[in-house]
Amino acid sequence: MAQSSEVLDPVARRFAVLKPFLDEKQRRLLLGAEAAELGRGGIKAVALATGAHPDTVARGARELDGLSEPDPQARVRAPGGGRKKLAETDPGLLEQLSALVDPETRGDPMSPLVWTTKSTRNLAGALTAAGHKVSDRTVARMLRDLGFSLQANAKVTEGRQHEDRDAQFRYLAGQVAEHTQAGQPVISVDTKNKELVGSFRNGGREYQPAGRPEQVNVHDFPDPELGKAIPYGIYDVSANTGWVSVGTDHDTSAFAVATLRTWWETIGHARYPGAARLLICADGGGSNGSRVRAWKIELAAFAADTGLRITVCHLPPGTSKWNKIEHRLFSQITMNWRGRPLQTHQAIVDLIAGTTTETGLTVHSILDTASYPLGVSYTQKDIAALPLERHDFHGDWNYTLLPATRPK
Repeated sequence: MAQSSEVLDPVARRFAVLKPFLDEKQRRLLLGAEAAELGRGGIKAVALATGAHPDTVARGARELDGLSEPDPQARVRAPGGGRKKLAETDPGLLEQLSALVDPETRGDPMSPLVWTTKSTRNLAGALTAAGHKVSDRTVARMLRDLGFSLQANAKVTEGRQHEDRDAQFRYLAGQVAEHTQAGQPVISVDTKNKELVGSFRNGGREYQPAGRPEQVNVHDFPDPELGKAIPYGIYDVSANTGWVSVGTDHDTSAFAVATLRTWWETIGHARYPGAARLLICADGGGSNGSRVRAWKIELAAFAADTGLRITVCHLPPGTSKWNKIEHRLFSQITMNWRGRPLQTHQAIVDLIAGTTTETGLTVHSILDTASYPLGVSYTQKDIAALPLERHDFHGDWNYTLLPATRPK
């Protein structure tokens, strides 16, 4: 039975208005209701008026007839409906993607992505070139399904561990406990990263007026006049205080011990007036390394001048990040000056001195403009003449310098 345009035009208009707001099932039900309202020939007429397929209209009419109450399910398609995933229709796609991102194939010269960033776009290009046509968005979804996510490098590998690593940590902990219980000072020492002085980019962010970041040099070429800053730090374990001398010359053992001397004369002696001993926890390398002769020569002179028995316990090789000064002092300094160009040596001193924490850390800082020349060498004979007692356990890592006559 043919339907007039006066009947079908309102049907077409209603469907056009409601269509954007309806899901697939709701559209079918609306089409089915319109067809049922028209009676015989309604399915064909509604399909012609709305542009829907007659089978879709007929299905809507059948669903409407069997609908006794609203369907509480939010699902529109039946289970298994819709377009199949590429992983199902393209055999080998998942295996190929897994092979491209597998860390074990990173050094495989046959891999097409050995020398490129494994972005989703590059992965999609490599897969397409291998006969698997796929988009970068699909690759991202597949990677998530495979359990992959964007990851940065993590500094956790310490390299080959010394067989006495744990034993040295236990020995060091015992020395710390013994000194602190006796009221003797215990300090952790190290050199912080050398910093470029001038208008250079410093990592991190700080609040600035929107769209007006502080402008710095494009290239990190050292300023010949300002040079670098060399912060050598002392962390007092018992007092939770720091001392940092900012050097302008070289990171030498003489500079390290000069910092110790200044700290002791300025703060240490007054804080520990009855001290007879000093325990120093230090890394195994650098200006205070266990094999550095100048370090022991300078410490012997310091012991002679102060009358202190100076015990040094070095951290085992490859464990410098375990040194307390790293996470108790240096990390706090880095956070305090993040995002700020270190324009002058004095600005660095002030930023270090302004470092505090909620746990009560305070820091003193000074500028050391003295010269500490390189190339000063000592012989094994010089070391043998020192009032140095090596401990029974790893005497190369643990030793005490006695307050004897100052070495010549």
